[in-house]
Amino acid sequence: MTTNIESRPPFPPFTPETAAQKVRMAEDAWNSRDPQRVALAYTPDSEWRNRAEFPKGRESIVEFLTRKWARELDYRLIKELWACADHRIAVRFAYEWRDDSGHWFRSYGNENWEFDGNGLMRRRFASINDLPITEAERKFHWPPGRRPDDHPGLSELGL
Repeated sequence: MTTNIESRPPFPPFTPETAAQKVRMAEDAWNSRDPQRVALAYTPDSEWRNRAEFPKGRESIVEFLTRKWARELDYRLIKELWACADHRIAVRFAYEWRDDSGHWFRSYGNENWEFDGNGLMRRRFASINDLPITEAERKFHWPPGRRPDDHPGLSELGL
């Protein structure tokens, strides 16, 4: 009998280097805007707090992300490591998006992540604020998908 144990390296305990790798992997997945792909980074019973919503489990995460990206068009995200210790990572992020009326926003936030021993996120707590911006104020200009390696990060952009 074989057991299929899911895993997602790098594994805790995290160093600043492995935590930064984990953060970039999460950014890349979220920029894919593929709810199924993103949900695989979380434990099957993962618990979230995202604004005023509390998804629990992968199915709820997929439903949440499907609604999110139907509403937040032209989504571009940058995440940056803030701190790490043992099996936890703190992240700050910003993303730009527009609504279906063409109004642009930059959403700023912080996330606290907790991982299991297999490198899957079991808890995610996000606090997010939205700032209306003009199209001319946008700073995230790359084609849909992964942020290019040479595109500035949050600190370089002064965000």
